[in-house]
Amino acid sequence: MSAIDGMHTDRARCVLAPNPSPMRLDGTNTWVLREPGAERSIVVDPGPEHEEHLRRVAAEARHVAVVLLTHGHHDHAEGARRFVELAADGSRPVPIRALDPTLRLGEEGLGEGDVIEVDGLEVHVMETPGHTHDSLCFWLPGDRALLTGDTVLGYGSTIVDRLGDYLTSLDRLRAMAEGTSVILPGHGPRLDDPVGALDHYIAHRRERLRQVEDALAAGARTAREVVERAYADVDRSLWQVAEWAVQAQLDYLRGI
Repeated sequence: MSAIDGMHTDRARCVLAPNPSPMRLDGTNTWVLREPGAERSIVVDPGPEHEEHLRRVAAEARHVAVVLLTHGHHDHAEGARRFVELAADGSRPVPIRALDPTLRLGEEGLGEGDVIEVDGLEVHVMETPGHTHDSLCFWLPGDRALLTGDTVLGYGSTIVDRLGDYLTSLDRLRAMAEGTSVILPGHGPRLDDPVGALDHYIAHRRERLRQVEDALAAGARTAREVVERAYADVDRSLWQVAEWAVQAQLDYLRGI
């Protein structure tokens, strides 16, 4: 198992799902959050519906108070319903809370400014759209840690649905970075230099946007034509993914 499995802070521990791929990096990071000495845990992004992984998460979490989802992509959320079956202790169902109502189990959702408290542990909810419309980040003040889902990865860059929203979300995270000790992403290793990581992410997006503008000025019209010019340094096996990113950039430049 990758060294990412088991990486931790005082209040967060990663259980790595066995679903590596070029887009998912080493696999999905499921985060188990618990105040030191407490009995109950919060589980963030149970991951895919992989029985062995979900059982490992349940063993690490022990008594689960609630499941939180950073967003609805299957590699983060697919296993949530099966996980709460495994985690149920017979007293009450374990709720699943998410911004998207279709992902929830129970009456409570998640939204900007919500604070989830479990046995002294606090998790603050931030709406950070861009990767998806329902993307959330979680602030763990006890560790001064940001759980970023797919908004910021441990390495590489993420797919963006709406670039304008995404840049706004990055700027918001950057404003918090100097007071943040660590970024705990949804894929890849922890980032112990939040300022450097956010500066790199913002600079990368601005540079890619400039490259798209240059490709358009040189005569490119479609996302594929832009990729052929601006993403020549990217492995061709990832060009389809790059086209999605470029389309988001084109929509942004066209004001869509």
